[in-house]
Amino acid sequence: MTRGARLAEWVVMYAFSVAVALALASVIVEATGGDWWPVVEALVDGSIMSSGRWGETLGVAVPLLLVALGTVISAKAGLINIGQEGQLFIGAAFATYFGYLIGGPGPLNLVVIMLFGAVGGAVWASVAVLLRYWRGVPEVLSTLLLVIVATQAVGYGLRQDWLLLAPGADRGNRNQVSQQLADDNRIPRPNIFGNEFPITVYVALALAVVVAYVLARTVWGFRLRMLGHNPRAAQRAGVSSTVYGATALAIGGGFAGLAGAAMFAGGGFYFGNYRLVPGFSDNIGWTGLLVALVARERALPAVVAAFVFAGLRTGSGFVNSTGVESRITDVVQGLLVLALLVPPAVIFLRDRRRARAAATERV
Repeated sequence: MTRGARLAEWVVMYAFSVAVALALASVIVEATGGDWWPVVEALVDGSIMSSGRWGETLGVAVPLLLVALGTVISAKAGLINIGQEGQLFIGAAFATYFGYLIGGPGPLNLVVIMLFGAVGGAVWASVAVLLRYWRGVPEVLSTLLLVIVATQAVGYGLRQDWLLLAPGADRGNRNQVSQQLADDNRIPRPNIFGNEFPITVYVALALAVVVAYVLARTVWGFRLRMLGHNPRAAQRAGVSSTVYGATALAIGGGFAGLAGAAMFAGGGFYFGNYRLVPGFSDNIGWTGLLVALVARERALPAVVAAFVFAGLRTGSGFVNSTGVESRITDVVQGLLVLALLVPPAVIFLRDRRRARAAATERV
């Protein structure tokens, strides 16, 4: 099969899968007493078309993309990191604590917040690294369980005024919240055509390009991909699974922690409003994992996937106006994920069947 024919096959399969997913979503909407077309219009208006909405969608897409980029790096090494929710939460906690501890002028402190957010996520992922390479605990298990530990650890910090808890005068009637970030420490928001979005949009896009280049065009990226494809061959070629695997997992956690810091300093686009609160991560870590999965663990396609998932989030609030429960967007999201995972699975099974048939004929 020629390259053009194979590309056309991929396009047709993806288009068919997405069409089936949307058709199923429309059936579900109709079954719940709604009308599918107003729901689609509400999603589009809430995420893009209405005044200021695409800026909001860009703001939400930033942490999703950062989490996805970290997931891509870990996956290239053949490691399954599913603890991004906890790594993001710990990164936000590190950013909060050290941001107030170190202080300094606004721009300088903003750099400190971002830096320690990434460090916090990397440190938390490194716990899974130690368990993986010291005790042989599978990272898919340790990273997942560490999400629960992270939630409890940050919850403890939010009950201690020497750690994260805001002074009583700043808390008012709210409990377990951090001090609110000062105005000059917040991420700037440019305004384009009436849409405000954080400048971290540019940072996230630049990081996506850097990650794509490093993984595809550098020796380190080649060795990482080699390790992910065939660990035994990589070790025989001199690639240390411990060094490269540990580095990839820690970097993945660092990206999730950076996402947490961006959410803390980004404020209005995220849960918490420039404060660290329980539930701060707001499932961004889990959704970012789905973004990487839908993008087939590739950095540049993750940019588009992050915007789509962010649009489903920001548009869900407008769905209520149609009389349909806004949670229907979660169903649409799940169907889209399944739709985008079906073509690779089908083609993989078909190619394997053809390979076996060809081997049998040669025999």
